[in-house]
Amino acid sequence: MTRQSTPPYLEISKVPTSLLRLDPDNPRLMRSGSEVGEVKIIAQLYRVESLNDLLQSVAANGYMDLEPLIVLKEGETFIVLEGNRRLAAIRLFQNPKLVSRISNEEGLRITLPDMPAELSGTLDTVSVYQVCDRADVRSYIGFKHIKGAARWKSYAKAKYAADWYHKSDDSLDKIAAAIGDKHATVKRMVHAIYVLDQADSTEIFNINDVKSSRFNFSHLYTALSRGAYREYLGLSDNWARYDPVENPISEDRLNRLQEVLRWLYGSESEEIDPVIQSQNPHIKQLGEILDSEEGLVVLKSVGSLREAYASTRSASSPWIKHSFGIGSPRSL
Repeated sequence: MTRQSTPPYLEISKVPTSLLRLDPDNPRLMRSGSEVGEVKIIAQLYRVESLNDLLQSVAANGYMDLEPLIVLKEGETFIVLEGNRRLAAIRLFQNPKLVSRISNEEGLRITLPDMPAELSGTLDTVSVYQVCDRADVRSYIGFKHIKGAARWKSYAKAKYAADWYHKSDDSLDKIAAAIGDKHATVKRMVHAIYVLDQADSTEIFNINDVKSSRFNFSHLYTALSRGAYREYLGLSDNWARYDPVENPISEDRLNRLQEVLRWLYGSESEEIDPVIQSQNPHIKQLGEILDSEEGLVVLKSVGSLREAYASTRSASSPWIKHSFGIGSPRSL
């Protein structure tokens, strides 16, 4: 059976690529919104998805117009809802000066491979499917990138589901069913997006400031599934059972939210390293530290997850003896 690659009810047409615009609300983007321009969008797509393989393919073969982009008309132009990576690659070849701008403005070095002149014409027009509203293809795009062949990373999945939930009257049950995922998983992700959005809007945390080459969104929604984190942040124990709401953290606990996010992800600008290096067992260990006054004192003063976790346990316990070599030559 041939896999259906496009919604069957849309009509195909050809559009000049000069009329296409990258989507500022693409769920892959760490920063989104109308204020985010082409340079920032391409830089973010490059960081998150790495466009190198796609750039090499386009340079060697030209643009292969095999799967139409899905677009939404906006004035005289078209916003690309599906196919932003492909359009980003086209833009870089059409305007090599973007490479320099991205380097100067975003500190990101992109090596643009040479394209034979005879292939440049393949970038001029592309096939598109035009829709009247984003809602027309929510299910299709969601399924394709959440359970289908071209899966997004967890942050993009969660952002897509949260945006759908926020901008429609659809229940999380309906959204989960439409994109082929479990209701509980979608709910956990949307809850975590609302927490992250609150941290961003109150300027206590910036996703682009994480002290890592990648943003492990799953650390946050896994942490929020644990009672110790919810209690530390002032969330009720049954918080996750209810539908997500915006700004779930009370104002008097925002400082604690900042602490948790920095422990999870660090801060590049303030040269703070994350204490979480791997989800298992560090998320569990940090949760136990949050539940311990002594553990918190050690973590805040020393900044070591290992030492803070050790302080929460009896020095005579088998775990401490094994992990720190107490009573063995290694401890000498």
